[in-house]
Amino acid sequence: MKAFLRVRILWLLWLGCIGIANAAAPDERLVALAADEKPAFLATLGQLVSIESGSRDLDGLDKISQVVADLFRTLGAQVQLIDPSADAYRMEDTPERIGKIVQATFKGTGSKKILLIAHMDTVYQIGMLSRQPFRVEDNKAWGLGVADDKQGIAVIAHTMAILKALNFKEYGSVTVLVNGDEEISSPGARALITRLAGESDVVLSYEGASVNGDKLSLATAGIASVTLNVTGKASHAGAPDAGVNALYELAHQILQMRDLSDPSTGLKLNWTIARSGTNRNVIPASATAGADVRVLKVADYDRIEQQVNERVKKQLIPEAKVQVIFERRRPPLEATPASRVLAAHAQAIYKTLGRELGADDQVGGAGTDAAFAGLHTSAPVVERFGLQGFGAHTADAEYVSLDSIEPRLYLSAQMIIDISRGRVKLPAP
Repeated sequence: MKAFLRVRILWLLWLGCIGIANAAAPDERLVALAADEKPAFLATLGQLVSIESGSRDLDGLDKISQVVADLFRTLGAQVQLIDPSADAYRMEDTPERIGKIVQATFKGTGSKKILLIAHMDTVYQIGMLSRQPFRVEDNKAWGLGVADDKQGIAVIAHTMAILKALNFKEYGSVTVLVNGDEEISSPGARALITRLAGESDVVLSYEGASVNGDKLSLATAGIASVTLNVTGKASHAGAPDAGVNALYELAHQILQMRDLSDPSTGLKLNWTIARSGTNRNVIPASATAGADVRVLKVADYDRIEQQVNERVKKQLIPEAKVQVIFERRRPPLEATPASRVLAAHAQAIYKTLGRELGADDQVGGAGTDAAFAGLHTSAPVVERFGLQGFGAHTADAEYVSLDSIEPRLYLSAQMIIDISRGRVKLPAP
């Protein structure tokens, strides 16, 4: 009897191992399609990077939005080009006109609503493309905006191309949103991103991962700004008592607010810019400074704004007029039980390819549009489904790794398939 039990246990263990092995095997057809898609992916990436599209370059943004719209129309989506200028959230540096948003919707036969987001604007100025055109070299694709975030658009487009090749339409809808104002805090797109995320079951965001750590992000930083405007009175520098030195008051304000960062909560306030005066021999009548604020929780905004407003009341020169403007430019994305489950499913998919994929709520300091998606929804929102890359916002060092193209296309396609088929068991809202 004991021998029989030992044999039966071994048999059951062997069956279990076979089951695990089968569960861990990648979909070979999907692997092949991801490999076949790589040349077309690079062609799309080169086309996108070769269009200058700084956040304030309306001509460039018009051009790239048409290219992106045509790309998704070709894949079978219903496409809208949306001008968000009239209803934009206005901040100090918001331009009068904002680049268009491309909204592309793929209709399916199922019930799940999936939102995929990326952006087409960059931080670069007109004319910089000529000094660093798109190129493929050393197993990397180089170019301005290639990592942040033109690769994200390409990953989404060629994911949908793979699903089209599979004739897969078991989702209810896949909505793709590509905006042209992310680098200026998305004043035009933020409300639409939040609304669409609230109507979706899952949100995947396609900012890139780092070559120094291949991982998804469950949390991103919130970003705010503080502007100090000081008004004094000009006078001859030889008769300073006849004036009110705005620069002195500005310096006092900056120094008394230099200690508001709180490492224990991840809150950061750093003064980064200052301007004052017109001539060396004139007491400055005006001065201004700006600070960058980063938070990890929405509630921290209230605390830091209150502290700034309280500190600014303590003036060095009572005659000076001090104005403070606190702008909440982007909320933080906070991890949720649902986003952790979604990320764990992505990690399991990556393991079938023999690759490790990290996923955590450690914030590196950057903020993304995923935070607007997560603002008013119980749906999971996970960031960094894009390629591994490096050098975002640099003038000569931005690239993506070619080795990440196929696994990221596989991951993206398999995620949509599994979500559509109900294989991702999300917790109840």
